[in-house]
Amino acid sequence: MPEYLAPGVYVEEVSFRSKSIEGVPTSTTGFAGVTRYGPVQYVDGTRPGPRSTEPRLVTSFTEFERVYGGLEQVAVDRGDGQPISESYLAHAARAFFLNGGRRLYVSRVFAPRDPGGGGALELGLSSLPVAFGAGDTATWRARWPGAYGNALLTVRPVRKRNCAVQHATFGTQATGVTRGTVVEIQEPPVPPAKLPGDQDDLVAANLAVVDLDDSDVDANGRPKQVFRSAGGPVATTATSIIKEVVLRVTVQPSTERIDVYDDLGAHPAQRRWIGRILQADDPEDENAVLFVDTDAPDDPADPATLTRALELIVALQTPATGVRLTGGHDGVMPTPDDLFGAVADPDVATVKATGLQALGEIDDIAIVALPDAGTYADTTSCQVAASYVIAHAEDLRYRIAVVDAPRSSSMTEVRDFRGKFDTTRAALYHPWIEVLDPLQRPAQGSPPRRVVLPPSGFVTGIYARTDITRGVYKAPANEVVQGLTRFEANINKPRNDVLNPEGINALRFFEGRGSRVWGARTMTSDPEWIYVNVRRLFIYLEHSIDKAMQYAVFEPNNSRLWDSIRRSVEDFLYGQWLSGALLGATPEEAFFVRCDRTTMTQNDLDNGRLICLIGVAPTKPAEFVIFRIGQFTADARA
Repeated sequence: MPEYLAPGVYVEEVSFRSKSIEGVPTSTTGFAGVTRYGPVQYVDGTRPGPRSTEPRLVTSFTEFERVYGGLEQVAVDRGDGQPISESYLAHAARAFFLNGGRRLYVSRVFAPRDPGGGGALELGLSSLPVAFGAGDTATWRARWPGAYGNALLTVRPVRKRNCAVQHATFGTQATGVTRGTVVEIQEPPVPPAKLPGDQDDLVAANLAVVDLDDSDVDANGRPKQVFRSAGGPVATTATSIIKEVVLRVTVQPSTERIDVYDDLGAHPAQRRWIGRILQADDPEDENAVLFVDTDAPDDPADPATLTRALELIVALQTPATGVRLTGGHDGVMPTPDDLFGAVADPDVATVKATGLQALGEIDDIAIVALPDAGTYADTTSCQVAASYVIAHAEDLRYRIAVVDAPRSSSMTEVRDFRGKFDTTRAALYHPWIEVLDPLQRPAQGSPPRRVVLPPSGFVTGIYARTDITRGVYKAPANEVVQGLTRFEANINKPRNDVLNPEGINALRFFEGRGSRVWGARTMTSDPEWIYVNVRRLFIYLEHSIDKAMQYAVFEPNNSRLWDSIRRSVEDFLYGQWLSGALLGATPEEAFFVRCDRTTMTQNDLDNGRLICLIGVAPTKPAEFVIFRIGQFTADARA
């Protein structure tokens, strides 16, 4: 009991009920594979720059496009001799959201052309160096590898209003500016001469940077502004026109994306200093395509950096038509080992996990897939990649893998592929799915281009849709597949009679009922776990109980704790029975929970073990619906 050492009134909070168990999410999905752009662990591991390499959560395909690029093809050779390949993961993400998915984690995998080279060209990083000052360089760089980083860059100056004011003590000053602000100082032109337009090129001779003379202050304690150029202080008159000059940066990585960054300053003392807004690690826009790496000193208090801001702002401006970064490429096709990835380095915080291993660090994921796994030209590589995603699901326990057969597989080939595996935590779907190319605009007289895609993106979306609308206990089958033109192969009933007993889930077209998933079996020989929904229901129950019962660790191992745990689990399972997840006319028929001296020996108690025995009767799908019909006469007895 608590300590009471001095007389007084003690008010304490106690609980008279058992802890409730909250169900874990079951529809969150994780993909690993090749994308056009986006966060990825740098191969060299020591390069300064972006370190936010963890998989990103996206909740719509629009968000996916902004982070990882769109559906455009990637320049990787998958072993079929074609230098350009479909972006299968992007298509899978689109199919996932189109079929009802809502939460998707993406782990990008990038394989450089020369892993040991260490150079930007080998790593696929775009760049554009800009010389300024006395031997300094400001370099525009892509934040991530990929040809998507070869963006069109336009940097233009923007002149703001005339901020010149007359100060009673100091004469001509500038209002609304701070130390480090670049200004353009000119006298009113004599007609027909005109002042430069708001976005005309800068002339270095007209520029100055604002400094503060702390030794000369007015009656209100405000220091005098001094305008400095490379040649020294700039004199002003009562008629001087002073305009603040900032930069507008426009980045166009593709024809359908334009990012604009306004009001960027050229000195570190500025709140919107370009080196801070467009930095590598933590830019204002976390999905920024480029960052600027400048040699300009970043000490705002250093007077020597003031006039270097003038050199930098002039050097950064580009023609109005823009300039393009170069050097970015999509690397080579990752091997199955690359897709599986590597664990994070426990001794180096900047070396993160990659591939599937990165998805393993996210507890919410319940469904995993490798959309690129079935795209290799050789079946062996497809088999190895599938074995990796299965091993991932087995190792993590609380997730299931959706496996793709190799593309263009015949009946014999897909059966041979399925025969290589035996697992309760994966499901195989066949055949591949054909869609109209979303990127091709309709053209009169030209047949639309078609793309054949692995089914995992569509199926994982259906998994998520079924979980959201019905529950994890409902088999994700007899569900309509959205967003396709046809299946790569036609699976009729005789063929399905062969595939279904072997644990190959068919995708079939039914006249008048559309295209549907027509199977819900796992890739196992164990009859107890042949159904996907049964396996996923147990994953859901186990994971929910696991997370909710963490409070019991190191609690006194006695009957009070046992009763509390038993009531918590019973309440949770009772809710599942009411929802239809468990079989039985009464709760007693649907489940039982035991946690007492009948489940634990004295040896268990002496060794700190609490054992709770739980039995549930899962609802299994009506896979074979049979109606027996016979003749009946009026005088017959039933």
